Amino acid sequence: MPDPLVPKKERQRRAIRFWLDIFKFLCVILLLIWFVARGTQELGYNWQWYRMTRYLYTIEDGRILLGPLFDGLLVTLRITGISLFLATLFGLTGTFLRLSPSFLGRAVARVYLEVIRNTPLLVQLFFIYFVLAPIFEMERFTAAVLSLSLFEGAYASEIFRAGILSIHAGQKEAAQSLGMGTFAVYRHVILPQAIRRILPPLTSQAVSLIKDSALVSTIAIYDLTMQGQAIIAQTYLTFEIWLTVAAIYLVVTSSLSLTIYAMEKRLKTAQR
Repeated sequence: MPDPLVPKKERQRRAIRFWLDIFKFLCVILLLIWFVARGTQELGYNWQWYRMTRYLYTIEDGRILLGPLFDGLLVTLRITGISLFLATLFGLTGTFLRLSPSFLGRAVARVYLEVIRNTPLLVQLFFIYFVLAPIFEMERFTAAVLSLSLFEGAYASEIFRAGILSIHAGQKEAAQSLGMGTFAVYRHVILPQAIRRILPPLTSQAVSLIKDSALVSTIAIYDLTMQGQAIIAQTYLTFEIWLTVAAIYLVVTSSLSLTIYAMEKRLKTAQR
């Protein structure tokens, strides 16, 4: 449905810009395909795309069975989904500790943020898997989820804090003057407004989480990346496998971005 508040000429200009952007995007994609094809031609690489189907799916007795790449994708989505939920909890906890009047709470949150944000994720993953996991008897899946959650939670914490601080302090004071408690103020006044402002950076962080999850292959978790490496070791279909893996990641991250964009537009419409 067209927005009645936007003039017709403006809607036409937006439509033209939209289709021009689509055209430019397709041109860039075609150019990249040409570069890859030209490069592999110079290398004398023999493309074997016809062999790729079995690694995506197979059909047996009229049933579609997922291939190893889609099996790895399901592991990636599982790790990402759990990590995203826990990262949100870690982020909110870190935010409220940073905003609390307690010196100890602020100090703990500050140490957590500085340690996590100033060390590589791969180092954190190895530390949790090789040092903490044997002590606490954690499985490698749990270690991977914990590493990703702590890492992304540190960045989410700053996003949440920036969104909360962007709301004028007078609104919090007004709500408290009406007798609302701190929890009710954040739930009904602060967070509903802040969420509209933090959705774009949170989306970028979620996309980063999906891509960062590829590192769990270093501790032998058969996610999408690890499945791709295993297939390449057996078949030597280097370009075909990695291009397919990249395309799957692109579809997943693009779908997430489009979903959040639709939510953001809906929130803006509701606000108007």
